[in-house]
Amino acid sequence: MAKIHEEVNSIIFGQDRVIEETLVTILSGGHVLLIGLPGLGKTRLVETLGTVLGLDERRVQFTPDLMPSDIIGSEILDEDEQGKRHFRFVQGPTFCQLLMADEINRASPRTQSALLQAMQEKRVSVAGHYHDLPQPFHVLATQNPLEQEGTYPLPEAQLDRFFMEISVQYPDRDAERDILLSTTGSEVKTPKRIITATDLLEAQELVREIPVGESVLEAILTLVRQGRPETSDMKDVQKDVAWGPGPRASQALMSGVRARCVLHNRLAPSIDDVVALAAPILRHRMALNFAARAEGVSLSKIIDELIDQIASS
Repeated sequence: MAKIHEEVNSIIFGQDRVIEETLVTILSGGHVLLIGLPGLGKTRLVETLGTVLGLDERRVQFTPDLMPSDIIGSEILDEDEQGKRHFRFVQGPTFCQLLMADEINRASPRTQSALLQAMQEKRVSVAGHYHDLPQPFHVLATQNPLEQEGTYPLPEAQLDRFFMEISVQYPDRDAERDILLSTTGSEVKTPKRIITATDLLEAQELVREIPVGESVLEAILTLVRQGRPETSDMKDVQKDVAWGPGPRASQALMSGVRARCVLHNRLAPSIDDVVALAAPILRHRMALNFAARAEGVSLSKIIDELIDQIASS
């Protein structure tokens, strides 16, 4: 894991947090929603991860006219040497191990649903027949937070399918300097493969076996339940939150803290892992009510208050 982190860091500069959270998601067997402006290395990150992890990687640029058959595949009428006709399934780009869904909110809800069904079930249905996807299967979807004209925002129920929502920010000055020096010269560094897809599957199984202490389990339960207006005793949550995180948030935190402790070369997760992963796991699983949005209340502020409560306990 240390070699993987080091190799990705040598290609992607100034995005240590993004790399760590993405690796935590992949080790946990989940999918990532990357929110960031164009040109911040999101596509480069997926290409690098595909090479380093030994995965078959593909990219789909989502557009309003993209149909479900364009991503999951379709049946075509074929004719054999004897002249007999039959339907043959032609696989779409979803049949890979690491799929980049670029600007997923530009596709119609119908196409989004086809991809999200594949993410959840790890298989696709065409003409009444199921076709299993390769294992492992991970989706790294991107969204531009600024340009929203002509887009179809993902419904909350579909956002919940993503393990994390990772915010990609501008690099700092030193990192941007490294980017300029490494990408505009005559030699451009290419990533090396560190493990294979089989190794990754074994690592994911190992992560699930890591024990979680009672204090960490209680911290996860407290964090998630305090984020729900119905069960929280925090006044800000009761007043400003329309709906809070469901059980998938708890499941994601349980898996995520296990994976993060492995990345940090520890044998068991701690409350610090819960604190570190709380924001990317909760921010797309909570929503403010209309009155809170009108008053300019920030969801990040609510999540910070939740984190402070478990960090100080």
